[in-house]
Amino acid sequence: MSANLTAGLRHDAGDDEAPQDLLKVHEAKGYAGDVSPELAWQWVQSGEALLVDVRSDAERAWVGFVPEAKALAWKQWPAIDVNPEFEAGLKALAEQHLKLVLLCRSGVRSVAAAQRAAQLGIEAYNILEGFEGDPDANAHRGQVGGWRKRGLPWRQN
Repeated sequence: MSANLTAGLRHDAGDDEAPQDLLKVHEAKGYAGDVSPELAWQWVQSGEALLVDVRSDAERAWVGFVPEAKALAWKQWPAIDVNPEFEAGLKALAEQHLKLVLLCRSGVRSVAAAQRAAQLGIEAYNILEGFEGDPDANAHRGQVGGWRKRGLPWRQN
């Protein structure tokens, strides 16, 4: 199930959701909350939060990345285990005393990463929709929600 469904939002929620709803924190179980890509970016731009991209190095290199994001993979390809350096990296980022907003492909891995952050006493939020959003009817990502679809800053190598 997508992270947005557990938060009560659809990945296309911004398409017909009131603008003020995009700029609020949605309650979540086991971590600080879920935020829209727009709210996450607003926090980053205002200096309230650090953006942490928890996707693998390969995903960032091949699919695209947010230049301002700190890269800290939750899991690395080809292993399916949690990155053994994740906790130490997260703690180091949290030392800046800012909330963390976590970005993955679709808003699922970032939930797991936010839950782990909460267990470590770190204020971390999941970014709904992730970088690419859910697959569309043709199983293509990037067309239904996501950081890129919403026109937020990103680059590709």
